[in-house]
Amino acid sequence: MKKFEAVIFDLDGVITDTAEYHYLAWKQLGEALGIPFDREFNETLKGVSRTDSLDRILELGQRQNDFSLAEKEALATKKNDHYVGLIQNVSPADILPGIAQLLIDLRAKGYKIAMASASKNAFAVTDSLGLFDYFDHIVDAAKVVHSKPDPEVFLKAAEAIGVAPETCIGVEDAAAGVTAINDAGMYAIAIGTDAGLSHADMVLSATDELTIEVIENI
Repeated sequence: MKKFEAVIFDLDGVITDTAEYHYLAWKQLGEALGIPFDREFNETLKGVSRTDSLDRILELGQRQNDFSLAEKEALATKKNDHYVGLIQNVSPADILPGIAQLLIDLRAKGYKIAMASASKNAFAVTDSLGLFDYFDHIVDAAKVVHSKPDPEVFLKAAEAIGVAPETCIGVEDAAAGVTAINDAGMYAIAIGTDAGLSHADMVLSATDELTIEVIENI
């Protein structure tokens, strides 16, 4: 019996990279509110829910008390509408290097595969990438109460595919996501060169370094 039964992936930065589209959509909203921000600040929004991202942007501009809950929801919706328009052109060409082959190999070896993304557009993006059928379950971010670094989304994914958390490998590119994997009691693999990922069990610099051989030799 193999040590691990399932691999649970984040979406942005792991399966594909729609971070640029998120950045452009948030930047447009921020500028409309008189809150300019740069790519460095945008990095702090990685893996963070839409609502929490908006709160961080408003806090940056010291406007956190200027909007009612309903107005904040309207702002978040406005950002998402722009983002959805930008990702209409996502295609299989946008799958990050090595990921398509990894999913094929995981399926062939009998691993269960799930997605634990903060994105409420995960279903649409995964379908546009042509990868929807590889996933046994995609957690609906709209039904997750606590966003990363809380482990809820990863625990929901494990429960949905019927495996114990300790038999799961979680794959993330954001520090908050790695913390969520750790707190879920799973083995954490981080993708990226950010020093903030050092709390993962394994850190790989790029997606094409994550192969079936790597997983089977953990």
